[in-house]
This record gives sequence, structure tokens and C-alpha cells, in this order.
Amino acid sequence: MTTRHRWAGLIAGLLLTCTGLAHAQTGPQTLKLWPDGHLPQTVSGPELIGNEGSSMGAVSRISEPRMEIYRPAQPNGSAVLILGGGGYFRIQVGTAAAPMAQWLASIGTTAAVLYYRLPADGWPAVAPFQDGQRALRLLRSQADALGIDPAQIGVMGSSAGANLGGILATRFDHDFYPALDAVDRTSARPDFLAMLYPVVSLQAPLDTTRSRRELATQADAVAAYSVESHVRADMPPVFMVHAADDQIADVGHSLTLFNAARAQGVPAEMHIFEKGGHSWGLGRPGALVAQWPRLFATWARSHGFMQGRPVSLQPLLGDTAPPPPVADPVDEEEAGD
Repeated sequence: MTTRHRWAGLIAGLLLTCTGLAHAQTGPQTLKLWPDGHLPQTVSGPELIGNEGSSMGAVSRISEPRMEIYRPAQPNGSAVLILGGGGYFRIQVGTAAAPMAQWLASIGTTAAVLYYRLPADGWPAVAPFQDGQRALRLLRSQADALGIDPAQIGVMGSSAGANLGGILATRFDHDFYPALDAVDRTSARPDFLAMLYPVVSLQAPLDTTRSRRELATQADAVAAYSVESHVRADMPPVFMVHAADDQIADVGHSLTLFNAARAQGVPAEMHIFEKGGHSWGLGRPGALVAQWPRLFATWARSHGFMQGRPVSLQPLLGDTAPPPPVADPVDEEEAGD
């Protein structure tokens, strides 16, 4: 090969790499869940985005439910619907859901962050479950356009979002809303489920969360939205992570679901970290809980999902544990779950 041809090949490779990076760095695509005019005007005014403390990057007053879809430069065919937590009174997007989506896209997985309606804003308790079910059906119905395999669509929920994801995974054949169009003939069953520091149960003694209070506007909320009560043999495999010192959603939530899954023969993997607290998102570099993305990706691949081979599964760098953060006093009314 001549020097000229070697240089031509090198330049072509660099151009291809730059094209891929540009594609990966473009902003997320927005996909509305419902036809215009379908939802009542329960919320007026602009959305609110927190800018300090535990509310940093958290979104509330959502009047137009939607997904923000992060598409990878080199898709592996899998997709994950991300359900941020926040006690059903806000959604932790900026510090949790969006970074998770960016990480997933970086390893080839299409990620969709769901902006779901919140009972604390006056929407009925069933509203987030309607939005979650519609989002799964939309992803599956548009699989070809999004470049994903309709049999490789999972859900990743944190805290209250894990409660939402757990109900979507166990009550997938229950219609939370009347069918509107052809989309609603599509299966709403996720193919795999990841639950991070989850709120699982609304029943005593685990009924101390903000989620339990916000869903209480529905008379049968405890029976309807306690995930462990709906575990079934044909639900998807489940991955759970929790910290033993979580003061917002007690580790008993994960233990309860793990035992219920085992009793039904559902494939389940659970990791309990000694320390970590609550609402850690991807985890600070070097912290115990920062291991979870690698553990999750390895688990997902063991079940046949997310099969691409990225350079690294670890989203954050750092081998030395950082000093413990100086935490503000926990305000149960504002901390959310």
C-alpha cells in the first residue's frame, strides 16, 4: 500500500469517527406520548426545574408527558426506558435520569427518559402508570424507526420510578387507560427490569415513603401499586441495587421484592451495598454504589440484552473512595423517594 493510500485510509477513518461522535453528541429527540388535546389542562404554567439542594435538576409541573430519546452512535439494538425518582412529586432528571441515559447511549443502548405526570401536581394517582405504559408501547411500535429490537426493551427505575417500573413489569397486561390507536395494540411488557434504591411496597411496615402519601388519592393504591403483590412467573428478569443505610426507602423494599421473585421462580439479582444512602444516580467516583452500572450491564448481557462490546462499562473514573459528603439534614417532606 502506498503512503498516499495509507493517508487516505487514515483520513477516512478519522472522518467516520468524527461523524459517529457528532451523532452521539447531538441532543435527545423528543417524543410526545399522547395526541394533542387528549389530556385535560390539569397543570397550567411552565414546568419547574429545581436549582438547589436535593431539588437540583428535578422537574415538576409536567403538563405534556413525553420521552427524551438518547440515540447511540453505534446501537446494539437494546433500549431502556428510564424512570427517574422523586416521590411522585418531582422527577430527578438532571442528576440521575439524564446521566443514566447518556451512559447507556455511550455503550450502545438507546435510552428514553420519561417525563411522567405527577400526582402531587393534581393528576390522578394512575397518571404516571398510564404514561409509563404508553411510553413502552410507543417505543415498541416505533422500533424500526429508532433502530431497536422490539424484544429488547427494558425499564430502569430509581426510587419512586422503580415503583412505577415494577408495576409496569408485573401488571403489563392490565390496561391503565382505554385504547386510543394502533399503538395501544402493542405489548406493554418490558423485557427486563432494573430497580435502583426502589420503593417497592406501600404496605406496612414499609409505608413510610413520600410515594405512599402521594399515591393515596386513589382508594385502592396500596393494593394496586405494591409491586410485591403482583409478582408473577412471567414477569421479566429483575436486577436490584440498594444501600443498607438508605433512610428514605428502607432496604427492606428490595429484600421484599427479591424474596417474592424467588418464590415465583423469576430470575432476580440483587446487590446490597454497605453504604450509599439514597438517590445516588450513577454514583460518585470511587463510592461503593458506583459499581452498579458495570454490574447491571454484565447482568443484562448475561440475559442476552445490550450485547455490544464497548471500550468500558464503567461510566465514572476513580479508584480511590472520596471522602463522605457533608449531608444536609434529611427533610422527609422535600427529600422524596
